[in-house]
Amino acid sequence: MTEKQRKHIDVENWPRRESYELFRTFGFPYFSITANVDVTALRAAARERKTSFTIGLVYVLSRAANAIPAFRHRMEDDGVVQYSVVHPSITILADNDQFRFCSLRYVEAFADFAAGAKECIEQARKANSVWPESDRDDFLFMTSLPWIAFTAMVHPAPLDPPDSVPRFAWGKYEERDGRTAMPLNVQVHHALLDGVHVGRYFELVQDLLDTVDRWVA
Repeated sequence: MTEKQRKHIDVENWPRRESYELFRTFGFPYFSITANVDVTALRAAARERKTSFTIGLVYVLSRAANAIPAFRHRMEDDGVVQYSVVHPSITILADNDQFRFCSLRYVEAFADFAAGAKECIEQARKANSVWPESDRDDFLFMTSLPWIAFTAMVHPAPLDPPDSVPRFAWGKYEERDGRTAMPLNVQVHHALLDGVHVGRYFELVQDLLDTVDRWVA
């Protein structure tokens, strides 16, 4: 896909060294937050432009994650690295209610991202294997449960060693007083991120959702 460009974090002089040392020893070091986001503008833009709501949403989630350095941090080989860019890996429903992973390439220009995503999704639905790529940490794992307006969620993740890739999920949206609300879940490794980072992430996601006309063209 893309060359994995990363730099090593000097953990000894890292401002969050103590938090990192604490939470990386936990048997289950993750925390998960679910909150509603307003997708009214994104749904309207998708209808008007006859584009994919899902691709637009994945773009928003990826752009927001790339804008916050902590979401690009990963634990690797007993150390921490920061990737220059991280890319969404989404689940696609295929035949017989089975899913496939689809590894997308994040680029800031939405038109380019959408074109690549559409092609990847079509290929994933026909793929024979669930997992097209392995041994990569520059991902953002994303999935959807469009049948459930859930209020909480915990993602499966390897624990030995713990996986530090952030995980995202969105659920069934609902109409409320003329607006459209959708649950969004974010699960992260507490050694790398705190609640303040996830809070900023939700704020940035909502800003991108509200200003869709600025980036969708």
